[in-house]
Amino acid sequence: MKREGNIQISSENMMPIIKKWLYSDKDIFLREIVANGIDAITKFKKLADMGEVQADEGEYCVKISVDKKAKTLTVEDNGIGMTEEEVEKYITQIAFSGASDFLAKYEKAGGDGIIGHFGLGFYSAYMVSEDVEIFTKSYKDAPAVHWESDGNSTYSIEECDKEGRGTKIVMHIASSEKEFLEENTIRTLIKKYCSFMPYNIYLSYKGDGNDKPLNDTCPLYTKKPKDCTDEEYKKFYTDTFMDYNEPLFWIHLNMDYPFHLKGILYFPKTRNRLELERGKVKLYCNQVFIADNIKEVIPEFLMLLNGVIDCPDIPLNVSRSFLQNDKQVQKISKHIIKKVADKLTSLFKNDREKYETCWEDIANFIKFGCIKENDFYDKVKDIIIFKNLDGKYCSFKEFKGITDEEKPADAENTEEVKPDGENTEEKPAEEPKEPDTIYYVSDPLQQAQYIKMFKGAGLDAIICDNSYIDPHFVTFLEYKSPDKLKFARIDTAVDGALKEEEGAEDSVITDIFKNALNDDKITVKTERFKNGDVPAIINVDEMTRRYSEMGQLYGMSDELTAKTLVVNLNNPIVAQLKELDDDKQKFTVKQIYLLALLSFQKLGTEDQDNLITNTLTLLENYIK
Repeated sequence: MKREGNIQISSENMMPIIKKWLYSDKDIFLREIVANGIDAITKFKKLADMGEVQADEGEYCVKISVDKKAKTLTVEDNGIGMTEEEVEKYITQIAFSGASDFLAKYEKAGGDGIIGHFGLGFYSAYMVSEDVEIFTKSYKDAPAVHWESDGNSTYSIEECDKEGRGTKIVMHIASSEKEFLEENTIRTLIKKYCSFMPYNIYLSYKGDGNDKPLNDTCPLYTKKPKDCTDEEYKKFYTDTFMDYNEPLFWIHLNMDYPFHLKGILYFPKTRNRLELERGKVKLYCNQVFIADNIKEVIPEFLMLLNGVIDCPDIPLNVSRSFLQNDKQVQKISKHIIKKVADKLTSLFKNDREKYETCWEDIANFIKFGCIKENDFYDKVKDIIIFKNLDGKYCSFKEFKGITDEEKPADAENTEEVKPDGENTEEKPAEEPKEPDTIYYVSDPLQQAQYIKMFKGAGLDAIICDNSYIDPHFVTFLEYKSPDKLKFARIDTAVDGALKEEEGAEDSVITDIFKNALNDDKITVKTERFKNGDVPAIINVDEMTRRYSEMGQLYGMSDELTAKTLVVNLNNPIVAQLKELDDDKQKFTVKQIYLLALLSFQKLGTEDQDNLITNTLTLLENYIK
C-alpha cells in the first residue's frame, strides 16, 4: 500500500540549503550517488565473506544510464539493497549514516572499506534534479520498495516489482541542468570522480550498452612498489594527469601503520621556471575521490607536484574545515613531508648526476618547501645546490668560502680538567665572527661584466637567477643562519672582494666624472680593481637594493635613484682622462657611465639613445 509522509529534518528551511549549498560543486552529486552504490556492494561482499549470505557468481558493478528523451539519469547497483524500514531510516532521516549501524554490528569482523553517510550524499541529487525515485530490493527476504520525492519535504513510499537485489536511483534532471543529460558530461564526471572506485562502472546512452568499464578498479598506487615497473608508473601518470611529458621521478607511498596511506607523488618537468606552477594532488578515501589539493592533508608546497594519495583514516565530513585540527591528519601530513625529503636525499647521495640533471625542474619546489615548512628545510638543507660561475653544481658545504662543519656540541668542553681547582683561569671571550659573504648572480646576462671581473680576480659566486623565488630564498637562508651566512649580489662586491687595495682615491678623476655627469643622484668614488679591463661599474648597497626591489614589487617605487659609480683607476682609459681636453673628457665619461649602467640594469629610452649616439660618433671617428 502506498503511503505518504514528511521527510524528517530539523528545520523546514533545510531542504533548500541541502539542494543548493551542500557541496561547493553541484556536479559532485554523481560521485555521491555512485559512491553509495559502491558502498552497498562493499557491504554485501563483507556479509558474503563472513558467510552470512550466499555470494553471487556474477559481476558486482554500478551501471549508469542516460535517457535524454525522458530527461533521466539512472545509477543502479547490485549491492545490499534496502527494506522499507531501512529506506525510512536511512533516506527520510537525513544525515543518518547507514554505515554507522553496519560497522557497529560487524566491527569485530572488520569494517574497512565502508564509505557511509548515505543520507546527505543521496540528497546531493536534488542539486540537479526536480524529482528523484528509488527502486530497491534488500538481500533479505523482503518486498522491493519504491520511494519518490520532489525535494519539497514530502515523499511517497510503496512496494514495487523490482527484480534482483540492489538499488536503482532515477534522477529526473531539472530543465536548468540539461548538461547532465549529455554523454560527454557524464563521462567527464565519471573520469573526474570515479576513476579508481573498486567496482566496475558502466555507462549506457540512448539504450546502447557499454561492455567496457570506465574506471580502473585496481589503480597502480594500490599495488606494492616492488610489483610496479617504470613503464607502469609513467603510463599511470599520463592517464591520470593528461601530461605527456614524462615525470622526472616519483615517490610511491605505502604505509599500514600507524595509519593507512597509499599513493604516488610525481615530480613533473617544469614548463616555466619563472613561476611556481601549481600541480594537482588528488585525495582519495578508499578509492573514492574527495578533492584536489586539500591543504590540511597536503602541505602547500607539495601542491607543486602531481600525485594521488589515498588515506582511509582521514576523518570525512560534509564540511571538512575541522581537518586542520585533527592530530591524525597532522601526522599524515608530516609523514608525507618526510617521505618526500627522504627520496630527495637518497637521490642526492646515490645518483648525484640524475639529481643535478633534475635540479632546474625541482629547485623551485625545494626552495618553496624550505620557506613554507621548517621540518622540510631541516631535512633537505644539505642537499640544496647552486651553479657556480663555471656552471658546476655545488652544495653550500662544497662551495669555496662556506663556513666549516659545525663543531660537536661538546667540543668546547674537551679540555682536561685538572684536580684541586687548578683550572681557575678564565679564558678571554672570543670576538664574534663575521658571517661569511656569499656572492650571487641574479641575471647572468645583465651582470656579465661583473662575472668577468670576478673570474679575472680568481673569485667565484653562485647563480640565483629565478626572479620569482630566489630573492625570498636568499633572505630566508640568512634568517635561518644569521651568524654564518650573508648574501650579497655580485654588483656589491666592489666594497671588498674586487679591490686591489683600500682607500685608492684620486680627487682629480673624481672631479672629472662629477663635472661631466652633473647629476646629484650619482655618487662617484675611485678604487683600484684587481682587474683593469673594466673602466667603471655601478655599485649599490645590498640592503638598499633589496628594499628597492621590495618596493617595486608592491608598486611603491620605480627604480633605484641613488647609485654609486665606482671608477677603476687601473683601467688605461681612465688613466688617460687627465690628458684629454674638456670635450673629450665629457664624451668619454658619459660613455663609461652608460656602459657601466648597461651592465647594471636595462637602459631607459634616453640612456639608450645617448649610448647609440655616442657609439655612432665613435664609429665615424674610427672610419675617418
